[in-house]
Parts: sequence; structure tokens; C-alpha cells
Amino acid sequence: MSRRSVVITGLGPVTAHGLGMEPLWQALCDGRSALAPIRAFDASGFLAACGAELPDGYDVKDLVPKSYRKATKVMARDIEIAVGAALTAVRDAGLATRGTDPDAPPTIAPDRFGCHIGAGLIAAELDELTAALDTAKGEDGRFDAAHWGQQGMQELTPLWLLKYLPNMLACHVTIIHDCQGPSNTITCNEASAGLSIAESQRVIERGAADACLSGGADSKMNPMAYLRQELAGRFAACPVTADATKTVKPFDATAAGTLVGEGGGILVLEAEDTAIARGARIHARLSGTGASQSWCDDTVGLVPDATGESLADAIHAALRDASISPSDIDAIIPYGSGVRALDALERNALERVFGAQLATKPIVTLAPCIGATCAGFGAIAVAVAAKAIAEQRLPARINSTATGTLAAAAAPTESRALRHILVCTPSLGGQNSAAVVSKHA
Repeated sequence: MSRRSVVITGLGPVTAHGLGMEPLWQALCDGRSALAPIRAFDASGFLAACGAELPDGYDVKDLVPKSYRKATKVMARDIEIAVGAALTAVRDAGLATRGTDPDAPPTIAPDRFGCHIGAGLIAAELDELTAALDTAKGEDGRFDAAHWGQQGMQELTPLWLLKYLPNMLACHVTIIHDCQGPSNTITCNEASAGLSIAESQRVIERGAADACLSGGADSKMNPMAYLRQELAGRFAACPVTADATKTVKPFDATAAGTLVGEGGGILVLEAEDTAIARGARIHARLSGTGASQSWCDDTVGLVPDATGESLADAIHAALRDASISPSDIDAIIPYGSGVRALDALERNALERVFGAQLATKPIVTLAPCIGATCAGFGAIAVAVAAKAIAEQRLPARINSTATGTLAAAAAPTESRALRHILVCTPSLGGQNSAAVVSKHA
């Protein structure tokens, strides 16, 4: 069977620079970082007290139909990001859905519209938990499991769990935009969005849908989620008094860790024939994807596969899927977090794939400008790749200087002939994803 070609018609990134592609692209080209002291909670007791948060004006109530505003009460921050990203992507694609205009006929038939959204492990808000835990005390004043079952849990709202299930990102998005086609949620840490995009690609290629909302979202701006990152050894030392904008240095010999950023993105992936038939603007083509699983000695991926062999396997798979060779890649967007072990893994993987050619492949690093966006990374990176191809321009790089033969040192934005851009990432847990974004003929 012939495969349907898949194109990108809608870009919906949500980052600390704002809602949509334009504020993000301008900041990346300017080399502006959004990393700053954390506002959401007191992070002064953590190794890193800085990160990249969404702007203060981000309010999900403004991004849903009036009839749906009551549902925002059970939206964790990750869900809010996904909902805003989906609306942005739908609007950018020029689609009419139930979420944009309930009275207009939908551009894509609901049963031909799918949805695949990657998510992280959503942490509960501490104020909700502590209010319930405080009532679950024994006679000695200490936490008692029996009291928790009898009384403490009763203090939680009946819909409490619906706020924190990872699949609720896709649930809310599909309800709002009436996506009745194939839908799924992938929770594979940093690889989540990339793997979700790959699943949407396959669904469209085999004709099970004409379009999909696809991507991922994540927020670690919560003490519990933040603690996980610190215990995983991801953070660079960055107290409130430090200059967070200069802290993250991907692939640099002096790199000392990363800072996280909340955000994510949703893309409208569409069958090329459908997009052309409706006269859609096509940003780029999703020409190939690949995935693999790394062997992890510690079983959870805290200590990554330093050889990079498995990530290289995912990249090779994406290149085969796109029917191109390593020499055809014009730029690379890796995770590039500034965490030494992950950077080394990615460097080794890229050297396995590109060999001596790697020195000529410019690297795009996002973490210094928007933080390490975890499960939301793949969608943001693919959106940036599509924009770079459309503009025939590479964004600026900041902070890194001693990157060896890797073309990842600080540099201004530049015009560049771009046909194919590789996006790739490993993950905590060992899953790897890769995608090739190509210029649409």
C-alpha cells in the first residue's frame, strides 16, 4: 500500500515566551532567555531556584468556549498548557472545530480527526494534599493510613483524580475540538511528544484519520514534580541571586546541569491531499519518524546509555522512514539540556550517525532560552524546525562556548538553506524518539 504523505499545517507552541509561534521564534532569533527566579512556589530550598514559567497572563479560561469554563476547575497546569496549545494550532491551521465555532461546519469531519498527546507524570498540588492529610492523624498526631481511608480522602474533591491523570490532556482537547478519531496518550518522559507525533503520523499514513492534533505538554513548576528532577540529578546550581539566563550550557565542557521550563506544543498534522484540497498553508512535511528503547542498568533510565547506540538507532529509523541519508540533514535539534550525561549520550549518538559530517551540521539548542521542557520538548522542537524551514533561517544559540567539534557554540541567527531538520531526544526511562521535518515541495 502507498503511504499518505503527512504535512504540518498548524503550529501551537506554548512556552515561557508566550502563546504561539511568533513570540517564541522572535525570542530564539534574538537569543533571549526566559529563565528567571521561580514565581509559582518558594524554590529557595532547591539546588535550582530558577526556571522558565509561562507569562502571568496565561489563563486557560480565556482559551476554552464559555460553555466549557466549568471544566477548567479540574485542569492541572499540564492540561491547561495542552488546551491552549491545541487552540493555537487549530487557529494557525485555519480549521473550524467545535472549540473555535460551534455553529460552523467542521473543516475536518470529527470521526476523521485524531489526537495523540504526550504527557509527563503530573504531580498533585501540595495545598490539596496537605489539607486532606492533615485530617488523617492518629491519636499520636502522626499520619495514620486507616484515618486516611476513612476521613482524609473525603477531603479531596470527588473529581480530584481527573485533574492528574496523564490522559486528561488528550481527553479535554478531544472534547473541546470534537476529535472522534484515533486517540492515545504516551507517557515516556522527554520522548513523549515525539512518540505521540510518530503515532499520529502512522494513523494518517494508513488512512485511519485525515488530521490529528499531536504533541505534548509538561510542567514541573510544582514542589513534588520539581523534587523529582532534583533527585534525578538534573539541576544546575542556580540560586535566586544567580543569572539564570547564562546557566544552561548544552554540550559545553563546563556544563553543570539544566533548569526546567514549563510548556509544550500541539501541531496539526494532516494528510497532504486533505491539506491541499482545502487550500491550507503547509509549514513543512513530517517525512519520517523513529523510536527505540535503551538498555538501562538501573532499570529506570536514571543512568543513561552513554554509548548513544539506542538513540542512534532511532535516528537511523527516522532517516530510513524519510528515505534520506545522514548527509541530507541540514540542522539538528537535540534535547541539549546541559545535563552532562545526557549531552554526552546525544553527542555519541550523533557521532555514530553522522561521523565526520557532524561538525558541519548546525545544532539548535532550546533549553538555554525556554528551559528543559521535558514531555513537551518534541512538539516545541518540531514546531521550531518547521518554522526554521519556512523562514530558511536558524535561530541564535547562547551560552555554550567550549563544544569541541560540535557546532553548538553561541552564534547569532543566520539565513540558511534548509531542506531537512532532525529532531531527537533520549529520555529518563530509556525511550528515544526522532523525527525528520522537511521542506514541502
